[in-house]
Amino acid sequence: MGEKFLLLKQSVRGASRLRLPSWMWSAFFASGVLACLVAAPVNTQGQRRVQRPDSAPSEQVASTARESAGSQNFDTIAAAASAARETDKIDEAIALYRQAVGLRPAWAEGWWFLGTLYYDHDKYAEAAQAFKQTAQIQQKAGSPWAMLGLCEFQLARYDDARMHLDQARKLGLGDNTELTHVMRYHEILKGDFEKAQETLGSLSYEGLKSEELIISLGLAVLRIGMTPKEITIDYPDRALIRRTGLAEHFAAEKNMSDAQREYDMVVRDYGKVANVQYAYGRFLLLSRDDDGAQTAFQRELQNWPKHALARCQLANIRLRNKDIQSGLPLAEEAVKIAPRLPLAHYVLGRLLLDAGQNDRAIVELETASQMVPNEPKIYFALARAYTKAKRKQDADKARATFTRLSQVEGAGQGSGLPDDNPATDKPPQP
Repeated sequence: MGEKFLLLKQSVRGASRLRLPSWMWSAFFASGVLACLVAAPVNTQGQRRVQRPDSAPSEQVASTARESAGSQNFDTIAAAASAARETDKIDEAIALYRQAVGLRPAWAEGWWFLGTLYYDHDKYAEAAQAFKQTAQIQQKAGSPWAMLGLCEFQLARYDDARMHLDQARKLGLGDNTELTHVMRYHEILKGDFEKAQETLGSLSYEGLKSEELIISLGLAVLRIGMTPKEITIDYPDRALIRRTGLAEHFAAEKNMSDAQREYDMVVRDYGKVANVQYAYGRFLLLSRDDDGAQTAFQRELQNWPKHALARCQLANIRLRNKDIQSGLPLAEEAVKIAPRLPLAHYVLGRLLLDAGQNDRAIVELETASQMVPNEPKIYFALARAYTKAKRKQDADKARATFTRLSQVEGAGQGSGLPDDNPATDKPPQP
């Protein structure tokens, strides 16, 4: 126990001396994340030698001597690596850690620090290899999987990043709030704009604020498939992205007056730029201003007649207001324009369901469920449609899926599907 405490103390002290590239990395180390790493015992002394029954005494003595010399050599190199790291001799520390893990491949701490040194200096491919080794050694610790995922995000390996961040979440990060924030921040995967906006907005709500976070919010809200570091000081649309991100940051904080002021100015200055009116309309929906939102979505369509999402939002407002007949053409057009858009199929399915066109509704809702298999709202609607169609087994299955996903994720998380059902809704019974 004393040895483990000393290891943790040395690890945290060493990590705190790193030159960290951003608020995320600094907060990550400050939180004491290495407690997760050393929580599970790791054999830092190598594998125990299994003595063969027929080993001669001389062979045993020679083997023991070699192991002793190797252990002393490893201990010397490991100590030198730690000293180099603590004094910011980065290149020297990397070389020494590589030697040490070469001598003892099961040394999780060495792989971990090698990964942090690479990550801190933007060498994400090398860092990913090191964190992967750590994760394979300590498969029940969440932190190495999380860092592997963050490296993969930086390398644009988005599918791998999501998989390994999910693995980290399943294993757990203990009380490491800051690493949880970092993981959620990096869920801004290209193309998953709704999930990104939700994730980043939750960070704003929890009191986090940085230039990088604001730029990321702007990218998500304006549906621009770029990462924050690509938006340099000289990037032509940086001002638009930043101002929109700041408006959304205020909205996520529930500071609606400042959000309204910032959004009004963004619309005034950039009202004809793609997705600006759409972003404003979504904000007005949050403010429960349906009339203002409809005006913003209609302006988006005037600027960009093929904007499927604006049609979906207008159709959904009509759905909420029980104006089914005027909502149907909007949703039909959205599906034609963007047949790969889950929201379009979902809203059309809901409208068809309320219009009494049950068979068509089932087709659209099943299409949406295939595109977004983890969205509770779709299964809620499917349960209704199957019940009307007297398909009891399918209805039961849809209800069970709705209940399970609602418990795991909460309704509407990550899909961008609008809140068209009251929070008190329950899946329909046969």
